[in-house]
Amino acid sequence: MELLIVGTLEGQIGAASKIAIAQGGHVSLADNEDAALEVLRSGKAIELVMIDVKLDVYKFIQSLESERINVLVVACGVANDSSLAVKAIKAGAKEYIPLPPDPELIGAVLAAATRENHALIYGDKKTEAVLKMAKQIAPSEASVLLTGASGTGKEIFSRFIHDNSKRANKKFVAVNCAAIPETLLESELFGYEKGAFTGAVARRIGKFEEASDGTLLLDEISEMDIGIQAKLLRAIQEKEIDRIGGKTPIKVNTRIIATSNRDLSEAVKNGTFRQDLYYRLNVVNIHIPSLKDRPDDIVVLAKHFVKKYSELNELPMKPMSQKAEAKLLNYLWPGNVRELENTIHRAVLLSTGEQIEEDAIILDDVDSIINKQEDTSAEKMANIPQVGTTVAAMERNLIIDTLKHTLGNRTVAAQILGISIRTLRNKLKQYEAEGFNIEADKQ
Repeated sequence: MELLIVGTLEGQIGAASKIAIAQGGHVSLADNEDAALEVLRSGKAIELVMIDVKLDVYKFIQSLESERINVLVVACGVANDSSLAVKAIKAGAKEYIPLPPDPELIGAVLAAATRENHALIYGDKKTEAVLKMAKQIAPSEASVLLTGASGTGKEIFSRFIHDNSKRANKKFVAVNCAAIPETLLESELFGYEKGAFTGAVARRIGKFEEASDGTLLLDEISEMDIGIQAKLLRAIQEKEIDRIGGKTPIKVNTRIIATSNRDLSEAVKNGTFRQDLYYRLNVVNIHIPSLKDRPDDIVVLAKHFVKKYSELNELPMKPMSQKAEAKLLNYLWPGNVRELENTIHRAVLLSTGEQIEEDAIILDDVDSIINKQEDTSAEKMANIPQVGTTVAAMERNLIIDTLKHTLGNRTVAAQILGISIRTLRNKLKQYEAEGFNIEADKQ
């Protein structure tokens, strides 16, 4: 575990460093937020940042997000800094560690950071077969292409391959090719020198160089522009990259794992993906089945997510009723594991009894319910948006219906809708002014 400590930590840097080192960590220091960003831009394999709560945690985390630097951040301060602690958590810090540091607490945070989002939960024979193959090829240096529908967990499987490889103690770096604009993807992958273009105020190490000796995940590689594909092919073949504005090639030793939810062989035929790059990436192909094709994973994963979101929301963990489990199994899960996770998160928030009952399991796509009974009652038909309905009216109906489902609880309704409580309040105020009856508590 590579740890970066930012700020003075109220004079507790030495104590915190000693504890982290005793837990197997390696510690780097930075005086302030700007110095910390320089360390992270350099490509040093930092996995956890401990930042003094008296620094501008919000600005620091915003800088990380704008530069797409993925690292876990925890804030540290003296025990009576309660208002600063709350502010830091709201800014995006994952945890708050009171000072002076407690060895067990820092050990727990380091352990949690190591395993965060790496859990691979399964119960189906098909998943077991995929994992067996992944574990078999993991120690090799071969490039791997993971295919499967969106939401099946391709990044989790790629981490599994890395964790079982000879590079497991080196860095795993992920790049979402679909999420980064085409104009920025080249600099994201290969980095740039200071002054290479307007805004390049300092040297930035690219993801290829950052992952050298480790593993680079190119997520949704089918979305990569064909011009950048040529540079990627050269980097894989020659094991060297050129920073933008750089004068000399830089040697790299990076294992590539790529994912795609589209058929890359079809993309090759269509001329949107280079055939030579496809062959380089597709040394080993592992297809991850959709969740509907591995039904024995569904309840196992659901129970895992119940535990996860009960703990996250500080709610008592409840068992699922048999009818709730049956409802999960009688659904095709077009959104796969990602949709299941969101469904269970909602269920944990909405459940009011001693168990999670089937009415708390809200499914997004009614057409994906297996063997569903056709219901043409006036009440059901009234809930189907009709042609000619305005977007504003559909939004209003969705918000009001969600509020009714949460028994008027605005906080829970906002969480389900994926909007802020402030936005929800403004919408409800608008609807009341328009003459609609809004029954809700003020939570």
